[in-house]
Amino acid sequence: MLLEKLLDYSRQQGYRIAKLDLKLTDINTLASLKTFLQCLCADVSDSLELEPELDQYWKDIYGLNKNCTRYFQKYLLSVSDRPLVFAIDNFERLFEYPDIFPQFCLLLRGWYESAKQGDRIGKIWQKLRLVVVHSTEAYPCLDTNHSPFNVGIAIDLPEFNLQQVENIAKRYDRNIQLRQEGLNKLMELVGGHPYLIQEAISNLKTKQITLEQLLNLAPTEEGIFSNHLREQLWNLQHNPLLESAYKKVVTANQPVRLDAEFGFKLHSMGLVKLLGNDCVPSYDLYRRYFSERLV
Repeated sequence: MLLEKLLDYSRQQGYRIAKLDLKLTDINTLASLKTFLQCLCADVSDSLELEPELDQYWKDIYGLNKNCTRYFQKYLLSVSDRPLVFAIDNFERLFEYPDIFPQFCLLLRGWYESAKQGDRIGKIWQKLRLVVVHSTEAYPCLDTNHSPFNVGIAIDLPEFNLQQVENIAKRYDRNIQLRQEGLNKLMELVGGHPYLIQEAISNLKTKQITLEQLLNLAPTEEGIFSNHLREQLWNLQHNPLLESAYKKVVTANQPVRLDAEFGFKLHSMGLVKLLGNDCVPSYDLYRRYFSERLV
């Protein structure tokens, strides 16, 4: 939703727009770095209503990243004086492809650095507005040293506040009347987590469960959040060191200081909140579920 609003605003400013949703990218496109980069160049060309010109700008004498850079620099960015907004959605899809992800990150970082140059090349790259949208829940398997996410401006989506949760409930169904006490209890359980809040309100709307039942069953396999909780549990169980670190957090009665890498990854997964250098469970839901599951 936020990305679409940003792209709509960019259109109003007269910018050219190209969007790549990696969630829709087929497996064959991800077969190799060369195939991926060539398809990316063709896809952006198509979005801009330009004919792909890979034969003209792609030369085997150069490396793959160099060829993709040449294509953008000499063709896509040079064909117009208008800025180009290139948005990559669901970027976390590439985390699963170690033959593509590190090299593609280096490519994006290179483009970012090129725009800092004060020469003719720098002015060309200053026309590129690169937007990368990704989930952080897959960070446990990610080598953040190769990540492009520590350049540019990072925008973290905040949690909903009380007023926003009330508004969401009304938008779903005006007949949903969460009294102040019930609303407070729901937010004590899951805070303002966007997905968990919407999941709760959606189930209350369909009247498949009462608020009391929802609250009681939430940290169990019978609760409405079970799929989300099991997914997080799977992530932890496939990283034993991270699992051990999180067990310390959910079983402690006070904030816990962890290794900086563990704290960063658990925070990226949404499982902890940071209090200075210490960690606490993000929500009571997580504390209650994982304190029993992590044995």
